[in-house]
Amino acid sequence: MSGIGNAASPNAILGQAYIGCRWRMRVRRAIVTGMIVYSRTARLALLAFLTIGAAPQHSVRAPESRADAQQATPSSSTDATDGRPGAAIASRAAWLYKGSDITPDPAWHFGVLKNGLRYAVRKNGVPPGQISVRVRIDAGSLYEKDGERGFAHMIEHLSFRGSEYVPDGEAKRIWQRMGTTFGSDTNAQTTPTQTVYKLDLPSATDAGIDESLHILAGMVSKPNITPQALNAERPAVLAEQREAPGPQVRVIDALNATFFAGQPLADRSPIGHVAELEAATAETVKAFHDRWYRPERALVVIAGDFDPAKLELMVAKNFADWKGTGPNPADPDFGVPDPKQITTKAVVEPGIPTRIEMAILRPWRYNDDTVLFNQKRLADSTALAVINRRLETRARSGGSFIAAAVRLDDPSRSANGTFVTILPVGSAWEPALKDVRAVIADAQASPPTKAEIERELAEERIAFKTLVDTYRAEAGSKEADDMVQALDIRETTTAPSTIQKVFEDAEKKGFFAPDKILASTRRLFQGSATRALISTPVAEPGVETKLAGALKVDVKGLAGKRVKQGKVTFDALPKLGAPATIVSHTPIKEFDMQEYTLSNGVRVLIYPTTSEDSRVYVRVRFGGGYNALPTDRETAAWAAGLALTAGGIGKLNQGDLDELTSGRRIGLDFGIDEDAFTYNAMTSPTDLGDQLRLMAAALSAPAWDPAPVLRARAVAISGYPSSNSSPEGVLSRDLERLLHDGDPRWGNPSLAAITATTPQSFRALWEPLLKTGPIEVMVFGDIKADAAIAAVQKTLGALPPRAVPTGVVVPPVRFPAHNLQPVVRTHDGPDNQAAAVIAWPTGGGVAGATESRRLDVLAAIFSDRLFDRLRSQAGASYSPNVSSSWPTGTPSGGRIMAIGQVAPDNIPLFFKLSREIAAELVAKPVDEDELKRTIGPMQQSIMRQSTGNQFWMNQLDGATYDPARIAALTHLYSDISSMTAADLQATAAKYLRPDRDWTMQVVPKAK
Repeated sequence: MSGIGNAASPNAILGQAYIGCRWRMRVRRAIVTGMIVYSRTARLALLAFLTIGAAPQHSVRAPESRADAQQATPSSSTDATDGRPGAAIASRAAWLYKGSDITPDPAWHFGVLKNGLRYAVRKNGVPPGQISVRVRIDAGSLYEKDGERGFAHMIEHLSFRGSEYVPDGEAKRIWQRMGTTFGSDTNAQTTPTQTVYKLDLPSATDAGIDESLHILAGMVSKPNITPQALNAERPAVLAEQREAPGPQVRVIDALNATFFAGQPLADRSPIGHVAELEAATAETVKAFHDRWYRPERALVVIAGDFDPAKLELMVAKNFADWKGTGPNPADPDFGVPDPKQITTKAVVEPGIPTRIEMAILRPWRYNDDTVLFNQKRLADSTALAVINRRLETRARSGGSFIAAAVRLDDPSRSANGTFVTILPVGSAWEPALKDVRAVIADAQASPPTKAEIERELAEERIAFKTLVDTYRAEAGSKEADDMVQALDIRETTTAPSTIQKVFEDAEKKGFFAPDKILASTRRLFQGSATRALISTPVAEPGVETKLAGALKVDVKGLAGKRVKQGKVTFDALPKLGAPATIVSHTPIKEFDMQEYTLSNGVRVLIYPTTSEDSRVYVRVRFGGGYNALPTDRETAAWAAGLALTAGGIGKLNQGDLDELTSGRRIGLDFGIDEDAFTYNAMTSPTDLGDQLRLMAAALSAPAWDPAPVLRARAVAISGYPSSNSSPEGVLSRDLERLLHDGDPRWGNPSLAAITATTPQSFRALWEPLLKTGPIEVMVFGDIKADAAIAAVQKTLGALPPRAVPTGVVVPPVRFPAHNLQPVVRTHDGPDNQAAAVIAWPTGGGVAGATESRRLDVLAAIFSDRLFDRLRSQAGASYSPNVSSSWPTGTPSGGRIMAIGQVAPDNIPLFFKLSREIAAELVAKPVDEDELKRTIGPMQQSIMRQSTGNQFWMNQLDGATYDPARIAALTHLYSDISSMTAADLQATAAKYLRPDRDWTMQVVPKAK
């Protein structure tokens, strides 16, 4: 993956699209990410070291679809005798690939039980010892009748509460005792087309897997849909609906109502309607369950560190007795886009900047997922990529729109569409729409150049190569999710090498020739219905008529001359000095790492490991971070993420840098820690040298192009009103600064500070910050230590010695004073939305690492209790949360904090319950079971995360300057494992003091 990190990309600016683009064969464009990944090859020595001295744990679709073909009557099993689990298996055919000529991934084992339930299981040891289970039901909100809106989602909630096999609320506790974290390891999701139950089970054993499948089978086949359970869970579902960000939800609802007018998707949000949810009875909800929850509509997927043959038999054992109620009903008709419906729609949302969404819609039709079909889609995606690059080039130059993008999608199998998103500069939407349409019209008029196509193909090649190179490190949870999603969108999933061959074959056959890309472009912008929606912060009279007229304006020939990007090589980067020499080399034997000090003062920490094939993580920490920013005024620090790397390097602008890294796995993401600024990237062994060279050049020779600063300012100004549109927006804007007692280094900038930011003030702040302070380079991954240090010597080591200020006093991080009355902020959103915060000050610094881990456990227990009382019992909040923050880069500034989104009338209840729980934790030690259910998942989380390079990198930030961080890491696991109830009680008594808490509430603005 190429491209310069968190520069002002269209995705970063436009935010998440309301419907995500999906590739055939489960290939997505954003393939290489910086997320933690887990390795099949566990670091046994490191894991063993972490656990030394640890105390023991406290004891389907329409009839023409593939889905129907897959649900055909299975053949008889030849595997086992009656009475054995294997006898329930009717077929082991690879049902996913029926009608497809895609080569199946041989790692997957498929089958169908005699009751019609399908399964797919595979061996995967990433992370070691874990299995990931997904149970998919082929029914979502599109399967509801008008009076049932919200029922599919309600059943998801009720299923997790309990079943015929498990008492109410006990499934969560059983899985916690097995080491799972509720909400991340155990969860569920309802969409318009499916409901999926998810379990990631660490340290899986035969007994644990069998019990888990038994629980899941009961959840889907025999949930407790009783009046008592329904009345208990209904308030939580309504709270979830209430807590959704109002403006965004209303715009999405308006989009669906406009784009899919005349189709069920126009009004089938999974969250449902308040009226139908309040009117729901156990009988009506159960009727929906009995209609759609049946084995013929179920899929069980398991990917994990376990024998697939045993997994098959466990699936058969636990799901074979499930029988549907009555006949299997026909799937609902999702309809087709209706050209007779209205073309344009306007909505007024004060909290949303002016934005235009367009759709060119075509009927969705089932297609066999063949090689040819995928190759045509690859040509389509290349055509859109060419347009997106042209749009981004225009936006960077400071035109009429801040960002614009086109995409192809099949939303909820209700349409096949080409979607266009436009974020104008300010409220001047008409010129922005004209300019974007002109770029699209130009793409339809004549073919792209071979150079343009090759630029996009280079991106595809590196994406597919990365998939192949890193396949061994792909997590089982992702593979399970991909299998579920493949069935949902009626496609296949296969091995990356197969996907790569399909792409390479498409290249050989000329699918990406200019005339073919032109044909794709023209086809993608033709349809049976064209729709557009405009969202404005203030009402504009006649805007819908204006929008309809603007869509008809002839824009041919208005795109101007196409910008040609010249070839750029790394020789165009500013020259560096002579390579540094190694002054000292210290092996860190505990972790098989190498520490170096170079002659220019740069310190280096290298961890060579083959656990993540072809992945190398690089982090350059420099300067002083938040500690180096002014404490007496707001600055232009806020704009660095969008404007610093986008400002160019030397004589190269952002477009040049994109060209420079084309077809390479090179990136440049900027961040700020308490004690350092950072450049981060995930690269490959072959790209490491140039990756480091780019980072060195970014530090030594930024270009200070003013355009990205102006663009960042326009983005921030346009989005600022949204911060007041909901309690969540207000918290995001104000909470951090309030928790730091008004310190301007933290929190979002004020509108005045954003408006006052200029290219000159941005450079004045950042130029000296980039030039001063120590540098630490971390290289972790699939690279030999000798090769890594040599690459650092030639790049970061070739920079001149940096000035490192001495005697600098780190500004204190303050916590606000105890308040008797909460700080009050208001929002402009719905009258039934509010939020409450209560926080207690703790501490900071590496010396307090053991204390911080006790606070993490205490916060987890606090959170679990608050969840049970505020959500499960009172139904007052959907997602109350308690967290602990202990910064290692400053000696203070930590806190333990509870946040709940509630109705305004329930704010006193939130504070009452929070204070009661805090007092309980001080007065009485936690019992053994609660401690085990908290510590177990945290132990498992450490074990799983420690199989990924980024875990170690994050733990050892700054270790070359502060060896105490290494010592702190050596007792991470034992600190958690040896923790006692008495330790936690003492920690609670120290910090959860009623005379030190600070409170805040966000309430609706008084009318």
